[in-house]
Amino acid sequence: MAATKIQGRGPPKGNIELYSPTYFAACGLGGIISCGPTHTSVTPLDLVKCRRQVDPHIYTSNLSAWRSIFAKEGIPGVFFGWGPTAVGYSFQGAGKYGFYEVFKYYYGEKLFPNTNKTLVYLGASASAEFLADIALCPFEAIKVRMQTTLPPYAHGLREGWTKVTAKEGVAGLYKGLYPLWGRQIPYTMVKFATFETTVNQIYKTLGKPKESYNALQQTGVSFLGGYIAGIGCAAISHPADVMVSKLNADRQPGESGMKAMSRIYGNIGFRGLWNGLPVRIAMIGTLTAFQWLIYDSFKVSLGLPTTGGH
Repeated sequence: MAATKIQGRGPPKGNIELYSPTYFAACGLGGIISCGPTHTSVTPLDLVKCRRQVDPHIYTSNLSAWRSIFAKEGIPGVFFGWGPTAVGYSFQGAGKYGFYEVFKYYYGEKLFPNTNKTLVYLGASASAEFLADIALCPFEAIKVRMQTTLPPYAHGLREGWTKVTAKEGVAGLYKGLYPLWGRQIPYTMVKFATFETTVNQIYKTLGKPKESYNALQQTGVSFLGGYIAGIGCAAISHPADVMVSKLNADRQPGESGMKAMSRIYGNIGFRGLWNGLPVRIAMIGTLTAFQWLIYDSFKVSLGLPTTGGH
């Protein structure tokens, strides 16, 4: 009787079979819902961060930046770049979360069943992000060019896409792919492995199995675990984030990636790789927390278990 009662407190069970194609598709949809809107909502932070990474002297503070932009351009100026952000990170979210669930299952259950769980999380998240970034890269390239050039390189996604492909071909949309991988793969590895480990530790500290808590409590744990994971994500990926911004704004035609990065590093130095870090910690910590909250809430709404704590 007691066991039945404990089981009943968890989220309601749905009709989707775990690890079926429908389950993985649902996880991909959850990734779109969790990543697209959240990244778009922090466009004002991202706009200022990118501009300060490229030119540390452009604004004296984030607040002065928003005041200046709002005074000249209003709300559209504060959210400049939201179009490629919304589309790009929706595609990326589908790949990041959907493929993570696929790889976590196949690596952990099928291919390497006796492997340390943390290694499974790291391998699954790296594999998922590798694929997700191929979808993200064109939109990230357009977003960064729009946000870091004054006057703007383009005023919208369609204009930016047309201008890049007309001058540089499709390859121009992917010239930042390697540094994007360098930023996003370590970021996602920390995001997922830290989240899973943190959630497991929270339930261990609470002293009860996850199933003994209701849906609201479980998603609360997801939010807390997501925020802790987000802080680590921001720190480990920030130098590559700065380099992505610099490359998309300042890479010269025909210049190789390595030569461009060497030239840029020579100009900004090691200290320059950390421009904008406090803003990014605030942005990524909050962003990651809400992404996990939305993602696991969506899974719960379908009768699926929340992530971690098994």
